[in-house]
Amino acid sequence: MIVSLSDWNRFLLSHHPNAHLLQTGEWGELKSAFGWKPVRIINEEAGVQILFRRLPLGFTIGYIPKAIINNQFLSEQFWNEINAVCKSHRAIFLKLEPDQWENETPITNYQLLLSPHNIQPPRTLIVDLRDSEEEILARMKQKTRYNIRLAEKKGVTVRAWDDIASFHKMMLVTGGRDGFGVHSLEYYRRAYELFHPKGMCELLVAEYAGKPLAALFVARHGNRAYYLYGASTDEERNRMPTYLLQWEAMKWAKARGCEEYDLWGVPDEDEATLEASFETRRDGLWGVYRFKRGFGGQLKRAAQAMDKVYNPLLYRAYLKFIGNRE
Repeated sequence: MIVSLSDWNRFLLSHHPNAHLLQTGEWGELKSAFGWKPVRIINEEAGVQILFRRLPLGFTIGYIPKAIINNQFLSEQFWNEINAVCKSHRAIFLKLEPDQWENETPITNYQLLLSPHNIQPPRTLIVDLRDSEEEILARMKQKTRYNIRLAEKKGVTVRAWDDIASFHKMMLVTGGRDGFGVHSLEYYRRAYELFHPKGMCELLVAEYAGKPLAALFVARHGNRAYYLYGASTDEERNRMPTYLLQWEAMKWAKARGCEEYDLWGVPDEDEATLEASFETRRDGLWGVYRFKRGFGGQLKRAAQAMDKVYNPLLYRAYLKFIGNRE
């Protein structure tokens, strides 16, 4: 059964309070302002938010980010509903990213193909927030602990911020320096407007003598928090503002009942390769791995994405197009 946004949020609250952020109604509304159409389906205790992206000639691509996997989700009846909705939207295929780690029981039915492409970065670092602040700090690399304390000694302070325009400018500086794409000002503003009134996010800024040096957008849902966006200027970098900023974001999440903090995206390599190469590699996500590794997180890889194909000819064309871009 297709349900409204309010019914979807009630369903998550009662049945899946720890669902991934990307399955929340607020995330669907954010994406709906930027070219996606969210459709939410509920069948007893199973539920899914599908995002549809329009293509030329009326076709679409369906995408389920971080699907809530349970026995009801795996039922034939529920998948009949999913397929019917996808076909009514003329989906070429449906990409499913389960909210599972790669060592958990895989989904092997419903004619799902193991996909060659993930949308979200598959590998990440998860910091356990269940222990005391002292114990969390003790698990960090010595240099990271030192830099957190150095920032405090050098007069860096962190506070909540609502200057989205200045945050966007800082993101543009960071993206240009580190070579990654940056969303529009409207995107960050809409994200803040959707999440902040519900206590689902905070924008934090690290300052020295009243001057913003770095900023971080942290989000949460249920018992998980996520480092979504981070930016820094080229000024006063010797004061290590980004280290204190990340620590304050973790403390913000812990104070709100979060048990883990997802550092969101490191190179898709095993730990031995990461540790052997992080000092020499700077491309892709390698630049941030050196920073993120210091916070004592556990390296984890998400279950591989899967594709349910409805139009094999156009799906092959899509794979060829994606392959040519890589």
